[in-house]
Parts: sequence; structure tokens; C-alpha cells
Amino acid sequence: METEFETLLSKIKSLCLGADLQTIKDAFEFAKEAHAGQNRLSGESVITHLLETASILADWRLDTTSIVAGLLHDIVEDTDKTLNQIENKFGSEVAVIVNGVTKIGEIKLRGRQEEEFVENIRKMILVMAHDLRVVLIKLADRYHNMKTLSFLPLEKQKRIAKETLEVYAPLAERLGIGEMKGKLEDLAFPYLYPNEFAWVKSFSAPYYHQAEEYVDKAKATIEKEMEKEGLIAQTHGRSKHLYSLWHKLMRPEVNKDITKIYDLVALRILVNSIRDCYAVLGEVHKIWKPVPYEGISDFIAVPKPNGYRSIHTKVFGPDGRIIEVQIRTYEMHQEAENGIAAHWHYAQAKSAGVSDKKLSEGVFAPDEKLSWVKQLVAWQKEIVDSREFLKALKFDALSHRIFVFSPKGDVFDLPVGATPIDFAFTVHTALGDKAAGCRVNGKLVPLDYKLKSGEMVEILLDKNRKAPSRDWSNFVVTQIARREIAKHFNKS
Repeated sequence: METEFETLLSKIKSLCLGADLQTIKDAFEFAKEAHAGQNRLSGESVITHLLETASILADWRLDTTSIVAGLLHDIVEDTDKTLNQIENKFGSEVAVIVNGVTKIGEIKLRGRQEEEFVENIRKMILVMAHDLRVVLIKLADRYHNMKTLSFLPLEKQKRIAKETLEVYAPLAERLGIGEMKGKLEDLAFPYLYPNEFAWVKSFSAPYYHQAEEYVDKAKATIEKEMEKEGLIAQTHGRSKHLYSLWHKLMRPEVNKDITKIYDLVALRILVNSIRDCYAVLGEVHKIWKPVPYEGISDFIAVPKPNGYRSIHTKVFGPDGRIIEVQIRTYEMHQEAENGIAAHWHYAQAKSAGVSDKKLSEGVFAPDEKLSWVKQLVAWQKEIVDSREFLKALKFDALSHRIFVFSPKGDVFDLPVGATPIDFAFTVHTALGDKAAGCRVNGKLVPLDYKLKSGEMVEILLDKNRKAPSRDWSNFVVTQIARREIAKHFNKS
């Protein structure tokens, strides 16, 4: 156990700027004493689980308070130690976070009735809104729990996997922690869809192998060219997660044809600066022709609403096969992997004396990341009906997201399945009320058209129109559109 803790300390020293190692050591000793003799169903000691949780928090470069709370997060529930003892020894901030994690642990996202399920989710949102670090610790805790899920009874396996897929993985995605979202989905996949998991794993294995060999070939070519140009970069392949692959294979336009999936293994190139990103893009296009109908996605010039920044281009690579190349800075990569956790790393870095200029390139403003949490809290007050709240949560707040552009280039974040009317009400109530038609990428589309990521949406107005159409409520998916349409007709 001591060896594992020393490994954790080494990781914290290298990743977490300004970490208070003595306090972390004290927390480990406190947890070790509290959980003495306790083992999990897997046979591992409880302390192993706590160290694994803390290790994930360190990977996310979180602050000392988060790591200490991660080491102590099971104490109140599983030992005779109290919250007061934690507060006396480690301070009120740690105690509040531990209490929040304990409360979330008590919330089983199930219920004999839908109302009970929704009420539990409501409680979870309120805890999350108080301090988002509570949810980050819970995500780390859930990840390690999913890795040992096979030791639980079958009924619990399915319940926990369903929670993970429907609530925790979407939360990770909304918090910008893309890699954790993919890992949680892949861990839940075999428990909920065992036949589909077995099929896609077996079916895709030879294609993954071929794609990896192909990407290695492309990697060698681009590295040679970048070296000639004096461009310093790190290149590696990024394999698509199995659950994500299965979803993509099921799309009607793909229809299980894996050769239509160009990012099965993508080539990712990491560089030091934004200028280098565009220099590398030039080199990539000098070697391989870009695929004209796929285009370039420049998320550096126009970041995704969750803060994601990178350049994606699809090219005819070696032997004419299409390959996706992703180009970003190291800071952008950390941002993409760690999401909202980068906010606390930013605060620690600043207190350690790192300049604002150095920090500004790779760090997003936390308010942009937290606006949807504030929106959820507002919905708590607005939506009394349990079914309506659950609909808002599943089909809006925690659904997969797309992003679209206004004619002025502003980016809007919408749930999958969103229509021009959803877009119009998201931009402004008046735009929704007066919407009469829509152009997407310059072409007229019906108002119930399902928008796709990257499209430019222009709403055509009828200035004489005074109200939305009642029929729109049959196809809109966002809470704001449903609310505004209902508000008008409830008045009349």
C-alpha cells in the first residue's frame, strides 16, 4: 500500500502545481486508519480504491482539496469517522466536498416510480451546482467502480452500468472530459448490450489492426516532412472507442459499413503553438490532398461550445485511403482530455507564478463551462412535472451535442435532433416567435429539419407573425423552445 501511495505522490508532484504534499500524506494516513481491514467484493482493500480515485484526480491536475477529498470520500458512509472530524483536521472546504460526494453516493439513480428517479436526479444537480469538484470526484470514483463491476451481482451490474451510460458518461461529456466519457461508455457497454458488444468487438478487431498499421505508415511520412521543415511535434494514433464506433455503425448512412468511418484510428499531432498548428496543417496538405467533400474543421478559430479546440482534416493518405488528422497544441490537448478540471489547474498554476500570457492560450473561462449547470438549476424551479423534467434532462441537457453557426459566425450548442426552431429560440425568443423559414448552408430546409454539427443556420423572418405555431411543439427538442411555445398558448 505504501508503494502505491508513493507512486501517487510522484504523480502529484509532476502534475499538480503547488500541491500540499503533507496534507495529502495526512489524508492518506487518516483514510488508512479509518478503513483498516475493509475490503471490497473484488478482494481489493478499500484503500486501493481510494488511491485509484485520487490518481485519476491527479491525472486531471486537480487541486490539493480535491485530492484530499478523493482520499476521504468513502469515510462518512463506510466508517465510524464523522464529518466533524474531517472538518477539524482538513478544513470546511474538504468537509463540504466529502459531504457532497456522500450525498451523491446515497442517490441511486433508479426508483420504483419515475417521480422517485427524477427526484434523485434533482438532488444530484443541486449538489453538483454547489461545487463541481464533487462530481469530478464522483466520476473518478465511478470509473474505478466500473472496472471492478464484474464482482457485483448481475442486477446491480445492470443498474450501475445503466446509470453510468445515461447520467455519468453524458456528464463527463458536458464537462469536456472527453476521454473519461469514452472510457465510461466502453465499460458500461458489455453489461447493457452484451450481444452488440461481442459483435462489434469481434467485427472491428481486424479493421482496427489495419487502421493502426496504416496510421503508423502515415505517421512516419509526416514526421519526416516536419523534421525537414524544423517543426517540432509529437505524433500518435488515437483509436475510436468501441461504444462510439457501434453508435456510428448503426447510423443509416453508414449501415454497418466500417470503411465509411475514417477516424477508426486518427492521426493526432501535438505542437507547441497555434502558429505551429497551421504550419503543420500546411505540411499535411502538401503531402496529401484534402478530401474536398469533407472539408477542414477549424475548432481553433471557432472552438466548440464546450471549449474544445483542434484542427481536423480528412486527407487521401498513403495508398489513397482516407485518414483523419487532428492537430492541436499540448495545452489544447490537456483541455480536451481534462475539461472543466483545467479550471482548478489554472488557479493552481496562477498561484504558483505562471504568467497569464502562458496560461491564456490553453485555458477556457469556467463560466462558459458552467452555464448549462446554472440552466439545470433554473429548470429545477420552472419544471414541476417529473416527466417533463426527465424529458428536458434526457433529450436536452444530457443528450449528445451538436454545434451550429449563425450567419455572423457565432457558435451555438444544441442537443442532437435539434431543429431550426430550437436554434431560433436558443438565439432569441423573438427570433423563434417570428420564424417563417430557414436556410442551412445557403439552402432552404423545412423547419423540422434535423440540424447537423458544423452547419450554418439562417432563420428567415415574417415580421407580421405574432406567435409561434402550435405544431412546432411536435418536433422541437430543447427545453427553451418547448417552454416558449407552451407559454404563448397557455396565455390564450
